[in-house]
Amino acid sequence: MTDAPLWTPDALQAATGGRLLGEAASVTGASIDTRTLQPGDLFVALKGDARDGHGFVPDALARGAALALVSGDRAEALASAGPLLAVPAEGPDPVLAALRRLGVAARARTGAQVAAVTGSVGKTGTKEALRHVLAAQGATHASAASYNNHWGVPLTLARMPEATRFGVFEIGMNHGAEILPLTAMVRPHVALITTVEPVHIEHFRSLSAIADAKGEIFSGIEPGGVAILNRDNPNFSRLLAHAQASRAGRVISFGEHPEADVRAQRIVLRPDLSVVDAVVMGMPVTYQLGTPGRHTAMNSLGVMAVVHALGADLARAALSLAALKPPVGRGERTLLRVGDGEAVLVDESYNANPASVRAALATLAGMETAGRGRRIAVLGDMLELGEGAEAAHRGLCEAVEAAGIDAVFTAGPLMAGLFEALPVARRGVAGQTSGDLVEPLLASLRAGDAVMVKGSNSIRMGRIVEALKARYASEPAPRESALRAVSPAAPR
Repeated sequence: MTDAPLWTPDALQAATGGRLLGEAASVTGASIDTRTLQPGDLFVALKGDARDGHGFVPDALARGAALALVSGDRAEALASAGPLLAVPAEGPDPVLAALRRLGVAARARTGAQVAAVTGSVGKTGTKEALRHVLAAQGATHASAASYNNHWGVPLTLARMPEATRFGVFEIGMNHGAEILPLTAMVRPHVALITTVEPVHIEHFRSLSAIADAKGEIFSGIEPGGVAILNRDNPNFSRLLAHAQASRAGRVISFGEHPEADVRAQRIVLRPDLSVVDAVVMGMPVTYQLGTPGRHTAMNSLGVMAVVHALGADLARAALSLAALKPPVGRGERTLLRVGDGEAVLVDESYNANPASVRAALATLAGMETAGRGRRIAVLGDMLELGEGAEAAHRGLCEAVEAAGIDAVFTAGPLMAGLFEALPVARRGVAGQTSGDLVEPLLASLRAGDAVMVKGSNSIRMGRIVEALKARYASEPAPRESALRAVSPAAPR
């Protein structure tokens, strides 16, 4: 990237339709949160569910924001705080509308190759893997955290420097038609659907309806673009129809299916990494993946498909995957000092649904324990599962048994159903909240254990992770010596 400003005052006015009040400087970033705001940022005063960003404008400017984007009907009251960009006070949230216009302008001015990722599970991990491998090949801009909704996507676009070579955008949804306006803003050259699972099912009449909602991503694809689909998913044919009805020029499939264009021939699962033998558009490629688990290995095939579709270097991408690390809350591993030994903590606390919990249990099954160590699963309620929620939770019993989990701790009334379905020998403690599990788990932990924590965001399973780290001095878990990724096309 160059040292050029992200936006000049004139460009901001033109993009948003706003009016500058006060002496404004160019901005170097964009923020909606004064806690993470950096000097030189544009502060965007969005309305939240509980708070209105206009109330934080004086603090943002005092913290060094170069400019604040505000609604015109609030500008007079805030004028003394510092320079403002006041936009017409039209609609329910004028500032959000202006942010969308800014995002559209950011997309229009760049020559970047843009990829968009959606799916029931694996969106953020796949997006982060793409960020990782593409950053080694050129200036890359990607969504922060899980900024994949009605404000996260335009904010990510607004933050994209003009000189970006690769843009990677995560697009999420809870209801039908939510992806449509987001993909229209992003206008991806390549659009990937990781998989379709019964996630947010309470908002849909069927799994097919979820597939149709995910298929909306192709409506915004650039003419001649590439649609990438999971060939192993039962909804492949339905998603293929969406892709073929779009402006996509071709479809690339990935998976273990014999007809997949990017196909896994062999996956070697190790406790802290995986090795994948794949065929990518007819070319054999072997690579090591720094994140363990079959689910991440399968998602890596989608990553390789996107790399190919963007015209990036496959061999370099394969080498880069060896250094990939799980995002926080999505498989991050930490060593805990317990007595005169160690335990391993796997932080999967960011979110949960039946598919991702099964994947996490399978990964825990492959982890090594030492001495009298046990495999412990700490599970919180999975939300937005509708009428089948109780059955979905109890249905995890088979996965727990198959993974050989020694003890299960549960948080929430829904996971209590799983707890009751388990054999007594596998039961740890059942609590109504995640806080109820902290002390029993801390007291139970011993050297040699492998502990995995997972649950939906609102269950706050992260407090258990933090309690474990606070009680036991911790450090990132080391990774075993790696096999160097080799592609026949790569120089030796």
